[in-house]
Amino acid sequence: MSSKTPPTCAIAQSINVLGDKWSLLILRDIILHKKTRFKEFKSSKEKISTNILSNRLKSLMEKGLIEKLNPSGSKKSTRYLATSKGILTLPIIIELYIFSIESIDESVLDESQMDIKFQISNNRNLFEEKSKAEYLAFIEELSQLK
Repeated sequence: MSSKTPPTCAIAQSINVLGDKWSLLILRDIILHKKTRFKEFKSSKEKISTNILSNRLKSLMEKGLIEKLNPSGSKKSTRYLATSKGILTLPIIIELYIFSIESIDESVLDESQMDIKFQISNNRNLFEEKSKAEYLAFIEELSQLK
């Protein structure tokens, strides 16, 4: 799809914004795992390369899905937070999770992933509400650093 031609469909628009796995995995890490630092994203099981991570963080910021919090102005203090637009991706992340979780061997899942699987399986809507509320509280706590 040419970036010069605007999408004429809501799904095409969404894919244009979120259409690669790294963007969704970074948003997953930010919202569900409360990762905020470059180093934390690098430590994810998917092993994203440094240049791709830098590019995706920049792209997510340009698209208004995340913002940078840099309380002391140094690279070490930089944190990335989901914006309200970024938080809107949570239902998409959950639905993608539901779509494939049963086909993944549980022996490769860590404790956090097993907990998420259990919570989503028990009550998907409650998991979404709870995750969103926890993330908003987390953001509020971090915003005190500004």
